[in-house]
Amino acid sequence: MTRFRFSLLLLCLLLALGSVPAQAAPANPEKAVAEVLDALHLAASKADGKAYFALFAPDAVFFGTDKTERWPLKEFQPYGQKRFDTGKGWTYKPTERHVFFSGDGKTAWFDERLAHSAGEARGTGVLVHDGKAWKIVQYNLSFPVPNDLFDPIYAIIKTYEEKK
Repeated sequence: MTRFRFSLLLLCLLLALGSVPAQAAPANPEKAVAEVLDALHLAASKADGKAYFALFAPDAVFFGTDKTERWPLKEFQPYGQKRFDTGKGWTYKPTERHVFFSGDGKTAWFDERLAHSAGEARGTGVLVHDGKAWKIVQYNLSFPVPNDLFDPIYAIIKTYEEKK
């Protein structure tokens, strides 16, 4: 092929590529993060360990409500799966959620208010986008204590800790 024909072919190819419509904008990242968190809560309520743990990054950490509960995923998964295997999960329903993003859009952090049978809970955490999907790298579950009740509740906790 002559140099002229090659250049002409290359030019036609570039012109053709330039006329291809642009791809649609990526999905709303806030909605995508919300879908991951909603899927997490749904899987937990259905005791679906496979779906639940698939939403976490391999190096994720889950903080439970007890001060000793700092669970790297490799430790949290067997604990949670044992519970899920009984057919019982845990149910938290989001009532309010806020999501924020890093400047490059690859990291998201959130806080959410959750309805639970024991009362209101709070979830906070971080997700990262691994190039394919959002994955939870940290989830922190807590039960907020009203400020007016903090001193008496702290006294109960302190007494409990001293007896241990």
